[in-house]
Amino acid sequence: MTARGASGLDGSLSTVAGVAWPPLATGFGAVLAALLRQLETSEYADPDAIAAGQRAQLAMLAEHCGKYSRQFKARLAAAKLKPRDLGDAGALAALIPLRRRDLQVPTSELYSTEVPQPHLPLTQNYTSGSTGEPVVTRQTNVTQLFFQAMAMRDHLWHGRDFRRRAAEMRSVPGDKNARLDDWGVPVNTLYRSGPSLGIPSRTPFKSVLATLAEFQPDNLLIYPNLLGGLVDYCGAHGVAPPAIPHLRTTGETLSPELREAAAGLFRGKVEDCYSSQELGYIAIECPVSGLYHVMAENLIVEVLDARGKPCREGETGRLVITHLHNFATPLIRYDIGDYAEVAGPCACGRTLPTLKRIVGRERNLVLMPDGSRKWPFTGYRRFRDHAPVRQFQFVQLDRRTIEVRLVVDAPLTPKQEAGLRGVIERSIGPPFEIRFAFFADRLPVGANGKFEDFLCLATADMT
Repeated sequence: MTARGASGLDGSLSTVAGVAWPPLATGFGAVLAALLRQLETSEYADPDAIAAGQRAQLAMLAEHCGKYSRQFKARLAAAKLKPRDLGDAGALAALIPLRRRDLQVPTSELYSTEVPQPHLPLTQNYTSGSTGEPVVTRQTNVTQLFFQAMAMRDHLWHGRDFRRRAAEMRSVPGDKNARLDDWGVPVNTLYRSGPSLGIPSRTPFKSVLATLAEFQPDNLLIYPNLLGGLVDYCGAHGVAPPAIPHLRTTGETLSPELREAAAGLFRGKVEDCYSSQELGYIAIECPVSGLYHVMAENLIVEVLDARGKPCREGETGRLVITHLHNFATPLIRYDIGDYAEVAGPCACGRTLPTLKRIVGRERNLVLMPDGSRKWPFTGYRRFRDHAPVRQFQFVQLDRRTIEVRLVVDAPLTPKQEAGLRGVIERSIGPPFEIRFAFFADRLPVGANGKFEDFLCLATADMT
């Protein structure tokens, strides 16, 4: 018999028999609660102390992986480093970054052959493979603990009321809504919570809005492309959705335009986070400033320019990330393929490193005929001035051809198509051939439920 279900003044749960208040936690709940308390302190720590803690943890990780991972041992040798060297400031930069294709080697090369007992059991984590380079990593009991802690940090920072209802709309098996009695892990480990509802991403928007109106969630977790679809549907059909105070976006780049439109339509606040399958929570949006705080207790996040040097505040570069607690799959200086802009100190007082925005992946850049890449300026803000464009996607097929996929409210006249083509050609620049492809209702998303408005399929080794 336990006291599970009995709760403290803040709704926290007790798992000790005969104790309801103050609540006492045991097992995983106790460990999670202890880590959260430490995170409440470390997020305001001196930046030098945070960096020193990262280096100490990295040295410990490197000692283990240098012994048990053949690939990481070879990487250390190539950089002429010993594992303990990674505890020194600046030493990490000597390691050549790890690319996704480097994770597709035989498991006997990549994975650690031994993992410390407290880190067990191991689980397999499969990425979506949206880059065309699917990856399988091993996660541990400790990496899962940090994932759950950062998920709780996200909830607590944004003041979400666990007593209310929660919903999420993502790519899930089946085509039926799934209702639970609580919010699931990690919330139900520590707190009494209201019910939650899972909505499959392929559900028609009309049905989604009806479900949300009936369920009345306090927060909704959703991909930006799906949120944009709901916004467009409401605008096209004159529908007023229910108010949702917390719109939680993840998994894709969130545009300022969508943030503003969704916040106004749903009469709530859009709260974004940046994460990946391999690394978990990378950065969480600050509720005060809107900057993204890096989860520095679990990751070292570098933003590097074209020369591989650290970017300064206001500069944009590639993200190279080190997972400090994965002793099973050494993700050390992992080039995740994303780009971000470096920010400065945050007004909230937290001292965790900050990013101003996450701007996308390499596959979201235009590949020029000379092999260089640049950000795609498409001119989309002026599309509606020339044609009734409801949704668009640019797909670069090769170095000279870009297909513009469109959903329109009515077939385009030659004049409308010419006007649209002119906007695109002036924005994206020569020497591309622009082709139009038209779709009914909504553009298809990938198998992972995600959508990108610019996708480069051209390869850098083309002639």
